Amino acid sequence: MTNTPFSSSRRTFLAGAAVAGAASIVGLRPRAAQAATTLLNVSYDPTRELYADINRAFAASWAKGHNGAAVAVRTSNGGSGAQSRAVLEGAPADVVTLGLAYDIDVLATHGLLAADWQKRLPHNSTPYTSTIVFLVRKGNPKGIHDWPDLIRDGVQVITPNPKTSGGARWNYLAAWGWAVNQPGGSEASARAYLKSLFAHVPVLDTGARGATNSFVQRGLGDVLLAWEDEALLAARDIGPDSFDLVVPPQTILAEPPVAVVDRNATAHGTTEVARAYLEFLFSPEGQRIGAKHYFRPVDPAILAGTGDLFPKVRTFDIASLGGWTVVQKTHFADGGVFDSIYVK
Repeated sequence: MTNTPFSSSRRTFLAGAAVAGAASIVGLRPRAAQAATTLLNVSYDPTRELYADINRAFAASWAKGHNGAAVAVRTSNGGSGAQSRAVLEGAPADVVTLGLAYDIDVLATHGLLAADWQKRLPHNSTPYTSTIVFLVRKGNPKGIHDWPDLIRDGVQVITPNPKTSGGARWNYLAAWGWAVNQPGGSEASARAYLKSLFAHVPVLDTGARGATNSFVQRGLGDVLLAWEDEALLAARDIGPDSFDLVVPPQTILAEPPVAVVDRNATAHGTTEVARAYLEFLFSPEGQRIGAKHYFRPVDPAILAGTGDLFPKVRTFDIASLGGWTVVQKTHFADGGVFDSIYVK
């Protein structure tokens, strides 16, 4: 796969970082008087460009297969945890496409969708995967290649807040998993590493796109911990002469899932369209769009067609760390490990 053209949407991707966040989700649902069937997709931070393309392609596909019937899909973006809470508090999402399964499980525990939601679609309802990588300044002046380099003297690390951002939780867990998997590694050594790492973080943005903005636009920090898709977007399209991508030897497999919000879709009369919308993500067209925006497709044939776009990397998954229920309670709940190691 070759680089996509430097489109206006990608040139200005940071400018929209604060647009359509959790605070404005309710206002994103179009009026019922409109002729088109309308869907609201409440999503996590770095998917703005992805779903702009997906929404257009799905609308065209739906119209073609349904005698020209019109569908309008709008997307809200923000930190995954904050987006989940917004839906819980009444944001009228027909579907959610969030940064991690725990944020959808929260909605299921409150009856907004079935507890077995991950069984409804292939690959545990995960249409694309990603990893956590490092984005550095051009030429890598600080010589950052692996996790120990992040805690050297004089290195500033940019990562968002794990309390509000799914991407931040993946960043944190990538670091934690690396630390516990080292020879002689333990929870104590991992805790010490994470404490040192966050001592190198000058600011915690609420979401992944905000952290990218801090690093790319504001010039903060020496290295950005980021979703691979976000880092590739910056390194290949936004600033090919300004940034380099560094893939650590070991990192985490990030699996951002999707689900229909049953209660809302039933109330809106959109269940059929909402299901079709998510199924479209797994179609060859939906998978190709994902790859275009640097998300790793789960369809092996589409992934094989991306050439050397996605570097080979050794990964571990969330199950190896105990699963999201255990991880959330241990690390990110009030009074958990993160609270104990992060000094404001």
